Amino acid sequence: MTIGIIILAAGASQRMGRPKQTLALDAGKSMLQTTVETALATKQRPVIVVVGANKAEVVPELAGYPVTIVDNAFWPEGMATSIKVGLAGLYMTEPKLDGVLMLVCDQPYLTTALLEQMAATFQESGKKAVACRYKKQWGVPVLIGRELLAELTQLTGDHGAKPLLEKHLTDVAFVDFDQGVIDLDTPEDYEAFLAK
Repeated sequence: MTIGIIILAAGASQRMGRPKQTLALDAGKSMLQTTVETALATKQRPVIVVVGANKAEVVPELAGYPVTIVDNAFWPEGMATSIKVGLAGLYMTEPKLDGVLMLVCDQPYLTTALLEQMAATFQESGKKAVACRYKKQWGVPVLIGRELLAELTQLTGDHGAKPLLEKHLTDVAFVDFDQGVIDLDTPEDYEAFLAK
């Protein structure tokens, strides 16, 4: 089974006030580097990183990593454009995809084990997608199967895959990721994480 990974890292980090992709986490690695290393430690390939805003600062974070960097010139139009550009990059690298794992780079508790669990759940459940459940909500990371990829390309605006998954909710399997509720969007989020 071939599952590619798209890491969405094109956002402008407006609430953070500086490119959060470059902020240091544990062991001196940046948020983006930590996410890339987590993705690369899985069996899933290829790994695509979508950049856009602040790319002059973000791209150097990827030096030396065996990932494909895709530039989304349309990033101001919203997350849907990054998903489309990332999918195009995946298909150019691997045209026979069974699914796509989509990650954001601001979930500091993301683990390789979680991503492998999502891939196993996708294969074992026979569902069309897998999403993470945290507290009373669900969201990223998500794994979208081949049957839904065409619909994924129809997304518009600043929407991720959630509207698509809501439409097909009975075909979505869930894995628990309690710490997925923690993402680092503001300076206060970042300071609270560092203080832990």
